[in-house]
Amino acid sequence: MKIVFFGTPDFAVPTLSSLLSHPEFEVVGVVTQPDKRRGRGNQLMPSPVKDVALNHSLSVWQPRRIKKDAETLAKLRETEADVFVVVAYGQILSQEILDIPSLACVNVHGSILPKYRGAAPIQRCLFDGEKTTGITTMLMDAGMDTGAMLLKAFAGISLLDNADSLADRLAEVGADLLIETLVKLRDDKIEAVVQDDAEATYAPMIKSADYVLDWSKSAIALHNQVRGFFPDCTTTFRGNSLKVIATVPVGPEYWLQMPADLRVLEREWPVLSQLSGANGEVVKVVKGLGAIVQTGDGLLLLREVQLAGKKVQSGVDFANGTRLVVGEVFGNAGVTD
Repeated sequence: MKIVFFGTPDFAVPTLSSLLSHPEFEVVGVVTQPDKRRGRGNQLMPSPVKDVALNHSLSVWQPRRIKKDAETLAKLRETEADVFVVVAYGQILSQEILDIPSLACVNVHGSILPKYRGAAPIQRCLFDGEKTTGITTMLMDAGMDTGAMLLKAFAGISLLDNADSLADRLAEVGADLLIETLVKLRDDKIEAVVQDDAEATYAPMIKSADYVLDWSKSAIALHNQVRGFFPDCTTTFRGNSLKVIATVPVGPEYWLQMPADLRVLEREWPVLSQLSGANGEVVKVVKGLGAIVQTGDGLLLLREVQLAGKKVQSGVDFANGTRLVVGEVFGNAGVTD
């Protein structure tokens, strides 16, 4: 089976690597986004998918607007590919492109469709507090993740998962599911199922406003926001911006979901449960863990934070380094306390 692979970020790498490791598939070319400037040196850097492709001496095409790039379209036709595989490529493919492969265009999508169609399914499912998600392979059409579904694989979400950890796990799930999908397509042992649009939900791109923490929200809502939009959620501290990298909601309903190093919160609960304060106020600094903050409903531990211009640090290092005291108040980012 001759395959052209479309993908860009780390999420797509396991699927490409899996295809390259199976001799029954021949990757005849890779399409990825143009190199971008990154880092302190502002140097042009290739995408993770391009790195893998070059390491395997594959042809790589990087059109800025693939639908308008006649040269790339011609090269895609010349491949005489059986299948186009698309994993987080980053551009919408026209019907003209979808019609090129002889068998199908197959997409590996990071949700259980028809839920979370769109650009940010992993982030949005965490933000919504979902307990389960997964991967769907589907036949692509001209719509936004509206194609007929092929196979699904489910994955649980833990309390302390964030967008990175969940994406890493789903990327491996997707790699395996794609191989199974292609084998069944080849052997005509798979039946596509049309999506029910009435059950569809959407996962739009993340905007700057999504990162701002509002301490009047509940502890679990803030925790889901921090882990869903990891690592860019912000608050203010002593008039300056502060990134909140990791949090833990505090309460009996969460004890069984916590690792051993956080079980001290259960032992502290008789004291913590009696505390209260204004929204965003530090009500206690727990030795070895850091600040406990009052929210609109419940308490939230700041497990990891990042001061502007500094490296990420643990909640306890932050509390010690800033000499944080009970009664200090975090505010909404961009608002002077």
